[in-house]
Order: sequence, then structure tokens, then C-alpha cells
Amino acid sequence: MTDVPSAATATRAGVRLPIAPARIGLVLAIVGLCLVAGWLSPGFLTPNNLLNVVRQASVVGVAAIGLTFVVLVRGVDVSVAGVITVVATIATGVMNGSDANIPLAVAVAIVLGLAIGTFNGLLASRGVHPFILTLGVGVALLGLTQLFTGGTSLGNPAPSFRSVLNARIGPVPVLAIVFFVLAGIAALVHGRTTFGRRIVLVGANPLAARLSGVSVNRYVILAYATSGLTAALAGLVLLARSGPPSNFTGMGLEFQALAAVILGGTSFAGGKGGVWGSVAGALAMALALNLVNILGLPFSAQQIVQGAVIILIAAAYAAVRKESAGD
Repeated sequence: MTDVPSAATATRAGVRLPIAPARIGLVLAIVGLCLVAGWLSPGFLTPNNLLNVVRQASVVGVAAIGLTFVVLVRGVDVSVAGVITVVATIATGVMNGSDANIPLAVAVAIVLGLAIGTFNGLLASRGVHPFILTLGVGVALLGLTQLFTGGTSLGNPAPSFRSVLNARIGPVPVLAIVFFVLAGIAALVHGRTTFGRRIVLVGANPLAARLSGVSVNRYVILAYATSGLTAALAGLVLLARSGPPSNFTGMGLEFQALAAVILGGTSFAGGKGGVWGSVAGALAMALALNLVNILGLPFSAQQIVQGAVIILIAAAYAAVRKESAGD
């Protein structure tokens, strides 16, 4: 028996269709935020400023791409901040201001992200609670980074690394292009490959996946490895955008990325959602925080907005876990 038709059937049976209203609501929210911000600041709706918002959303957006696959298989990954921080820190040290070290730094970052993600997946696939697991991994990574660096920067990113990624092709920031290229690749993987169809099936109905011959544990591990990979890439994007990291550079980004995924319509119940929804969610988060800045509100207001979103996510996650336990 082959599992691919079953996965495709599960998708046609309604895995994706129910999230359409959520996506429509998100698009309307983005349009509304743009109109309000444009009314408050006429310069906001200029192409140049809107492209800058996309650039600002790139770190959270790239991290949210891989996190989407984790949520699709009924998981959660809040180790993202730790991965971003440790990758940015180690990549800085490997580059040490030399353009010749860029390939090695990128390779180390990718391997590190994949290793951490795979570790998370191995434990999550064996029944360890994913929220507690990845929270612990994230905290440990932040602590190890501080211990390793002694509280000081290990060096400087290579000049070409920052100059190329912070450049523009015409009016379009390179970081915005990187963000959308990665999202496009992930969306194709999700929607057009056997891997993507099996991820959907595993999240929508693990029992049906097993009966179809799909190794559920394998795809859970692969989903977390994907999240580790994109978190590492997000760390490189942050390094290019912001320069030498501190020991807590990525702090809070895990919840922003998770908020983007959930706002984009991917459900904690598994099997429902997609990468483009997460991209839209990241843009909505960036617009909301931008609006706070336009209003001239202090940084504490941004923290309140983010805190409110985190509370809503935690409540949604708890509700879904309770519902799943009762099934």
C-alpha cells in the first residue's frame, strides 16, 4: 500500500480549505494596519518604506518558515531564540572579520541548526512534551552562549557578508529577496513534494499515516530539523542586519515566529496551514510593531503587544492539547 495517495486524499478532504477564512482575516488585518499607519504617517505607504517593513520582518519570517512544518505535525519549537543567538554568535567568531571565512561560517551555522533541530525532533518523537523540551533547549543554548563568550563579542562579521545582504537590487532589499525566495522554496516543498504531503498527513491524522506506511516519527524529526535549519538561517539574517550579536540577541523572537505561524492560519491541531500564511503573519507582526513606533509609544508598549500575543498562543496551545487528550 502506498501512502502518497492517502496524503493527497487527506489534503483534498479539507486539510487546507478550513484555513481560508483565517487567511482572509489576516489579509484584511494587514490592509487595515497599512491604512491606519498610512493615515498616521503619510510616508508609511511609500514603496521604499513598505519594502523596509518586509526587510524588518525577514528574521522572524525566515524562522517562521521552518516552524510552520513543526506546527503542521502538532509540535511546537520555542528553542528558535537560542538557535538564532548561538548561530549569530558562532558565525561572528568564525568569520572574525574575514570575507574568506564566510563559506565556513555559513556551513557551521547550517550544521549547527540542523543538529539542534534533529535533537529536538528525536526527543519530541519519543513523547517528550515539545513545549517543555524546546523551551529547555532554548534556555540552555542562551546559557551556553553566555558561558562560551564570557559576555563579550567573539569578533566581527565579515564586511562583505553585511554589505551584500544589506544591499538593494533596485529598490528591493536583498534581505527581502532572501526571505521570499526561502518562503517560495518551502512552499513548493510543502505543496508539491511527497515530503510535504506526508507532513500534512502526519499532522492531520497520525493513525492514518501509520496505516499508510508512513514513519510518523521520521517526519516529526524532519520537521524539527527543518525548523532548526531555518532558525540558523534567521540567525545569519539577523547577523547581517544588526551586526555583532549580544548574548541574548534572539530573545523573544521565538514567540514572534510562533505568533506569525498561528496568525497565518497554521493550527496546533496539525495538518492545517501553510508557509505563505506564516509569511503574512510575520508581515502583520512587523506592521503592528511599526504602528506602535509610529504612535510614538515606548518600547514597553511593544512588549505589551508581544506579551498579549504570547498569552493568546499559550491559551490556544493548551486548548488544543486538552482537546487532543480528550479524543
